[in-house]
Amino acid sequence: MSNPESLPQCAGAPMIREPLGAESAAELAAVFKALSDPVRLRLLSSIASRAGQEACVCDLSAGIEVSQPTISHHLKVLREAGLLASERRASWVYYRVVPEALRRLSDVLLADSGTLEVRA
Repeated sequence: MSNPESLPQCAGAPMIREPLGAESAAELAAVFKALSDPVRLRLLSSIASRAGQEACVCDLSAGIEVSQPTISHHLKVLREAGLLASERRASWVYYRVVPEALRRLSDVLLADSGTLEVRA
C-alpha cells in the first residue's frame, strides 16, 4: 500500500473544498434531469431570452415542433425542478425563469464559490 502523502500532485490544488453531500447531490441531479431533454432546454432558453423573462404556452408553441400539451408537460417538469415559476392569468399560465435557480446551477458548474454546495 502506498502512502498518500508520497503520491505526486498531478493537478495542483483541488477545484472544490468538499464533495457534494447526499441531499445536495439529489437536488442537483433532479435539476440536471429536468435539463436533460433538448425541448426543455429550448423552452428554458426561450423564456430566459424574452423581455421580462416570461411567456405563456401560446407564445412558446410557435418555435417548438411539439404539441401544446407536450410543451405544458415540459414546462411542468422545469417548474417542479425549481427552474421556472408560474402564474395563472385568466385562461393562460405564464412561466418565468427563477434567477436564483440559474445562479445556483452556474455556481456549481463554474465552481466559483470554491465548493459544490447546493444552496437552498
